[in-house]
Amino acid sequence: MKVGFIGGGNMAEAMIGGMLKQGFAAMDIRVSEPNAERRTLLTGRFGIKVEERPAETLAVDVLVLAVKPQILREVLTSLPKPDATTCVLSIAAGVRAGDIARWLNHHRAVVRAMPNTPALVGAGIAGLYALPDVSEEQKARAEAVLKAVGAAVWVADEAQIDAVTAISGSGPAYVFLFIEALEDAGRALGLAPDTARALALQTVYGAAALAIQDGTEPAVLRARVTSKGGTTERGIAALEEHGVRAAVTAAARAAADRARELGDILGAE
Repeated sequence: MKVGFIGGGNMAEAMIGGMLKQGFAAMDIRVSEPNAERRTLLTGRFGIKVEERPAETLAVDVLVLAVKPQILREVLTSLPKPDATTCVLSIAAGVRAGDIARWLNHHRAVVRAMPNTPALVGAGIAGLYALPDVSEEQKARAEAVLKAVGAAVWVADEAQIDAVTAISGSGPAYVFLFIEALEDAGRALGLAPDTARALALQTVYGAAALAIQDGTEPAVLRARVTSKGGTTERGIAALEEHGVRAAVTAAARAAADRARELGDILGAE
């Protein structure tokens, strides 16, 4: 399977590294990147072909759009229409699949994806939506590219990509904020800064790893840790009293609303 990237930034770099680890051949990966420094870096690090303008990059099975959302329209309208068999996979946040198809002279084999930054360490998850004309084979190819850096889930309605954005796209920032707060609390309780950080980071990492490996609902896992009359019960009660659930829901709704707004703005004629 030949894969091309329009744009060679950090997310593209992470995906290429993951693909090579998963057995993709370097000769089957091509990148178009206008920045000379990035071209040199990608060529030296991965041994792949990187060109300034997307000539050979377009002759692929999957074409990954990895440029900033604000310039995607300008980039796509300057390209020739891809071959009908080419699956166009966009990881540009906020830009709707129908707009991408329109900017590519009505090329209908478009998959829109919302990956997240843990993909940079091979621990990401992406939500994907495909236009109706995308074949099962094309969907499988797009999924294989994204699974090189984590997990992938499909949604049937493109509007749900806004929810994906709110939960997993923006979610790492929510988790980082919680880590900050946990670290600050440790310091307030008298722990040394490096100790507070180590405890906060490993606790969040370990809890997520346990939830994934165990497969039990988080509410059940929480109950297992929360002994009646114990310290955790008192701490959970304080979190509930201060509205942690409502705050997380409000954050997700605000992010989803903004994602819809950006889709309207970026897709405007």
